[in-house]
Amino acid sequence: MSESLVIDDLYFVLHRSDKRKTVGITIDRGGELILNAPSDCPLEIIEQIAQQKRFWIYTKLAEKELLCQNRFEKEFVNGEGFYYLGRSYRLLLVPPKLATPLRLYQGRFMLRSNEHNHAREHFIHWYTQHAELWLQRRLNLFSTRLGVAPSIIKIRDLGFRWGSCGSQENLYFHWLTILLPPRIIEYIIVHELVHLHESHHNTQFWRYIERVLPDFVLRKQWLAENGSRFVL
Repeated sequence: MSESLVIDDLYFVLHRSDKRKTVGITIDRGGELILNAPSDCPLEIIEQIAQQKRFWIYTKLAEKELLCQNRFEKEFVNGEGFYYLGRSYRLLLVPPKLATPLRLYQGRFMLRSNEHNHAREHFIHWYTQHAELWLQRRLNLFSTRLGVAPSIIKIRDLGFRWGSCGSQENLYFHWLTILLPPRIIEYIIVHELVHLHESHHNTQFWRYIERVLPDFVLRKQWLAENGSRFVL
């Protein structure tokens, strides 16, 4: 169940859950403020906690704004670089005789020149297809290690989130994830899989991740500092 909550100049999306025991605040990649609270928690308590966290919220929002300043839109022209699994590949526009609108071949992304106006759609489709295959293999590996079994795994546009653990143990990953280096994608995968054990980012949650990825702190920090570069 979702509600909206405005506290001074801050707008929150409030999610209530019977499984939730404490009030928590998260900020997604786009700067949306999310309040997670128990179903029976009085609104005044939720507002009080949000007020107490205001300095932390403003600090995090400022950090995200600084990262977003470095974002830029890709141009679908010869020589433009496009990421795949952490590596940048140059784009080459080719004659319409190419069998598929877009392919990665001999270290180049090749796009049919007559499909230039639909280039972004073709890239999203290509990334989504390859993300489904690549992530599924890694998910199988880490699911076994963690002793969990996701019900559904979907690749879709998640806005400013890399991954999400939904209801009924469904996992979702942004198609942009496949642009990142493999070791960073693995961190995102493990992060979401661990949510099947522990829904909150508490001490036990991070211990689960550390058992599988002892250097997860470095991977997490790298993603926070560099993730905004991997856009389309």
